[in-house]
Amino acid sequence: MQEQYRTVAREGVHETEINRSRFLCALAPAATEEEAQEFVARIRREHPTATHNCFAYVIGADAAVQKASDDGEPGGTAGVPMLQMLLRRELRYTAAVVTRYYGGVKLGAGGLIRAYGGAVGEALDALGTVVRRRFRLATVQVDHQRAGKLENDLRTTGRTVREVRYGESVTIEIGLPDAEVDAFRAWLADATAGTAHLELGGEAYGEG
Repeated sequence: MQEQYRTVAREGVHETEINRSRFLCALAPAATEEEAQEFVARIRREHPTATHNCFAYVIGADAAVQKASDDGEPGGTAGVPMLQMLLRRELRYTAAVVTRYYGGVKLGAGGLIRAYGGAVGEALDALGTVVRRRFRLATVQVDHQRAGKLENDLRTTGRTVREVRYGESVTIEIGLPDAEVDAFRAWLADATAGTAHLELGGEAYGEG
C-alpha cells in the first residue's frame, strides 16, 4: 500500500486560448472511478455546444485505474496526452476534462497533443496540488478534567485532531502515521498519567 499520494487541491477550471480555439480544463479530486465518471458527465452537461469534451482520470494510490478519451479528436491526440500529464505530475485520484471550442484554425496532431497536455499542466499549476499521507485512525478516551489540556497538547505537537466528542468521557479522534503508534502510546501515557485509553482503527489518507 502506498504511503502517500498527490492529488489536485480543489475542483476548478482553467482556460487557455490557442490559435483562436478555447481550451477549458476542469480538474477535480475523485475518490472512486464512479466519482470521476460523474464529474466528466457533469462537465459535458455544462458544455453541450463544445466541439469536444475530452477526459482523463487516474484512480488509486498506485494508479491502478487509468482512463482517457479523445471524444472525436484524432486518436491519441487528446485523452492520452492529458493522462500522461497527470501521470508525469504523479497525480492520483484526479479527473481532468478539457472542453474545446474550435476557433477555425486546425492545430495538427502535434499541436493538439501539446494543447491538451498543456491545458492540464497549466490547470494543475493554477489550482495547486496536495500530498495525502497514509495514517491510522485512532481514538483516545480521557476524562473531562484532562481533555482540554490533552487536545491542546495534541494540536501543539502537530497531531491531526479529526473530531472531539463529549459523553461520560471525552473521545478524541486522531490520525497517526503507523511508524509513530508506539511512541505516541508512550507519550499519551506520560501526558495523562496513564488514565487515557487508546484504540486503533482502520487506515485512511489525509493531508500531511
